[in-house]
Amino acid sequence: RLLGHQQEINNLKERNIVLDEENVHLKNECSNLNQKFKDKSQELKDTEECAQKKEEQNRLVIKKLEEENKGLNTRCADLLNDLEKLRKQEAQWKIEISGTDTKIKNLENDLTETREQMKELHSKCSKLSSQLAVKQEELSQKDYDMTRARQELLELQNLYRQNIEYTAQQAEMIQQLQTLNTD
Repeated sequence: RLLGHQQEINNLKERNIVLDEENVHLKNECSNLNQKFKDKSQELKDTEECAQKKEEQNRLVIKKLEEENKGLNTRCADLLNDLEKLRKQEAQWKIEISGTDTKIKNLENDLTETREQMKELHSKCSKLSSQLAVKQEELSQKDYDMTRARQELLELQNLYRQNIEYTAQQAEMIQQLQTLNTD
């Protein structure tokens, strides 16, 4: 019976070591996921800042283009008096307006791409948050299991000590009985 308890204690010690190793592994994995989460959060922040800068640049460019357009309209009014100059300027304005529209379309396309990248990063961050929550739950469960195993180990150690005391008492009683029997 004593050997059975000792074997059970050894098994529990081995199980405790395995749980400790799993706990360290899970903590490392959790730390790695936290770092990835921080990296992705910083990446998202950088992307958002970049998008804000691009939007601000787009606004400035559009405002500048609108001001240029006003200037062109003013020039157009001034050039109406001279028909020959108006015809020459008309072709130039069409080219400039076409270039402006192309710039605006390019900027709108850039803005759309940036928004898509932001959506993807938000999605990645959400997935990482979910993974982190699952790993933290697993770690909590492992901590709980390890605490329960330690309690069981303590109980078995107490039983083992009691068993040793009981065995010593029995040995003493046997010795006394043998002495009495001899007498």
